[in-house]
Amino acid sequence: MRSVDYDDVLKPRATAVVPEVEAERDLVVEECATDFCGAVVAADRNAVTLEDRHLRRRVFPYEAAGFRLDGELVTLVPPRGTGPARPTRTASGSVVVAGERARVARAARILVEGVHDAALVERVWGEDLRHEGVVVEVLDGVDHLAAALTDLRPARDRRVGVLVDHLVPGSKETRLVSRITDRDVLVLGHPYVDVWQAVKPGALGIAAWPVVPKGIEWKQGVCDALGVAEPREMWRRVLAAVDSYADLEVPLLQAVEQLIDFVTA
Repeated sequence: MRSVDYDDVLKPRATAVVPEVEAERDLVVEECATDFCGAVVAADRNAVTLEDRHLRRRVFPYEAAGFRLDGELVTLVPPRGTGPARPTRTASGSVVVAGERARVARAARILVEGVHDAALVERVWGEDLRHEGVVVEVLDGVDHLAAALTDLRPARDRRVGVLVDHLVPGSKETRLVSRITDRDVLVLGHPYVDVWQAVKPGALGIAAWPVVPKGIEWKQGVCDALGVAEPREMWRRVLAAVDSYADLEVPLLQAVEQLIDFVTA
């Protein structure tokens, strides 16, 4: 039987050292997970952008990707002198276009029921809307929708998207919008009584939105259940809890994204 040198067994094994390489412009590397090979065309503190020979570009965060340089595994790091970290994504998840100015407003519009709806849309999709030149207007209730559409005169180059709260079978909102048949108007909504409910409870640190009995004004009922003095204070908490699309429920996300696509088509 071969004897075992326990001192040798317990010695720490040498581990391979992966060299760090600065993401200098024109450096050609291959991203390990996708085999995407390209030259560095941009790099900031967060990520590197590669462009392949077909002029296709991909963005790779440093910490989430591995790279090969001349077949050898390397760790890419920001080049020296790179400025402070800047966000590479908007709150809606879109790619930030550096140095871009807001586009001149289109004739198209997105209408929302109230100022809270408008504030949430601005918080998450504001940069996207400015990029597309889309203006959001407040209706002060879906009851004013017909009059607003008469004023706007929707057309192929003046499409109107409408975001409606509580768009469920049998609701007042559903009955009102069912009369709209203009093909240049798209009405979408979410099932929540109020747009507050489209914010995920977890973002506010609560397990679920309170169930408010019929006959009690919903916002005030929520405040009473959560021990908040008044709706104005509760709204400040709701808006402050939203940092990005990840804090919103899917029905609202889908509705707003489709409306933006519709009015910019």
